[in-house]
Amino acid sequence: MSDHDETGPGARVDLRTDRPHPARVYDYLLGGKDNFAADREAARKGMEANPDSRIPPRENRLFLRRAVRFLAEQGIDQFLDIGTGIPSAPNVHHVAQGINPRSRIVYVDNDPIVLAHARALLTSHPDGKTDYIDADLRDVDSILGSRTLSDTLDLDRPVGLLLFAILHFVGDEHHPGDIVDRLLTALPAGSYLALSHLTGEFRPEAWEHVTEVYRRQGVTMKVRSKQQIEQFFTGLEMVDPGLRILPAWRPDLGEPADQPPPSDAQVSVYGAVARKP
Repeated sequence: MSDHDETGPGARVDLRTDRPHPARVYDYLLGGKDNFAADREAARKGMEANPDSRIPPRENRLFLRRAVRFLAEQGIDQFLDIGTGIPSAPNVHHVAQGINPRSRIVYVDNDPIVLAHARALLTSHPDGKTDYIDADLRDVDSILGSRTLSDTLDLDRPVGLLLFAILHFVGDEHHPGDIVDRLLTALPAGSYLALSHLTGEFRPEAWEHVTEVYRRQGVTMKVRSKQQIEQFFTGLEMVDPGLRILPAWRPDLGEPADQPPPSDAQVSVYGAVARKP
C-alpha cells in the first residue's frame, strides 16, 4: 500500500474511543456497529435535541448514490471523496464502478477506525482502482501532495470532488470556502463538485441545541444557511435543479421510494452538484 502502511498486519491504531468522532456518530445514526460509547452518547444527546437526527444521515447516503450515479453517467470516472466515513455499501466505488468498471476512487478520512477498515474499503473492481488517504480535510496540502492521489487519479482529466456532509464539521475559523477553492483549483475544467451540508434554517433552536451537544463533546458543528452553502459553488455551473433539500435533488436517479419523502425540516440538509467551467 502507498502512504498508509499503518494498516498492515500488527499495526497499532489509536482509535480515540474516549471522545466522539463524526464518522462513528454518523455510523451509529445509520444503524451501524462501528462506534463506541462516546459516539453513541453524543448521538443520543443529539436525538434528544432533535428527534429526527437519524433522517439527515439516511438522506445524505441516498443523495451520495444519486450524485455519484449522475457524475458517472456524465463520463466522470475519477472521484476524490473527502470525509468518507465508515464503509457502508453501496459506497462511491460500488456505484461508480457499477456504471464504469474502470472508475478510480480515492477516499480520504482522518478517523483511525476508518483507517482500520481501509482493506475492506479498497475492494475495487479489477478494471478500476480504489485507494485511501489518511488526512484531515483542513490539511489540503497533505491531500493534494499525497503520492496515493497522484498514483491513483490523473489530475489532468476531470475529477468528481465529493464533499458529502463534511463541511459542517469545519468551523468558520478554518475558512471552509478557501478549502473548497484550493481543492477545485487543483482540478481541471470539466471536473465537478458534489456537496451536501446541514442547515439550521428550518429548526434553528433544535440545531442550536444539537451543535451545543457536539461542542461539549469536543466536536465542531456549524450549520449554515442556504445562502452560505451556495457560496461554496461560486464560479461553478450549477447542475439542475440547483441547491435543494436532499430528497428533491433528482429523485428519479434513486430507487423507487416505498413511502413519502421526509419534510424539509426533518432532513435539514442541502445538496447540489456543479461543474467547473
